Amino acid sequence: MYNLRDVADVIRSKNSGPYELTFDIIFKNLDYFNQFKEKEIITKESFAKLYKIDEKDIMDIIYFEPAKALKITIVRPICSGNLGESDVYGAQQHSPLLKLEFEL
Repeated sequence: MYNLRDVADVIRSKNSGPYELTFDIIFKNLDYFNQFKEKEIITKESFAKLYKIDEKDIMDIIYFEPAKALKITIVRPICSGNLGESDVYGAQQHSPLLKLEFEL
């Protein structure tokens, strides 16, 4: 059993404008990247379940081989800076990914 922290050097989140959040996973090597992609560890369904959001709020899941990276963009639950929003930069939203466990 692997944890995402075992196979990735970078796991982060950030705003992608005031209405979107982007999650980046940059893998330690191309082998981990390829295995993760081939086994479809993160899909719209699995990400929606992990973040307790509707699949329709997942805008894109993109694998970018030259950077050994995976990018996931979602609709921001609360617009950046709006009343009730607690992470104006979106930089603290990646924590559920840190607990992701899977088989390779």
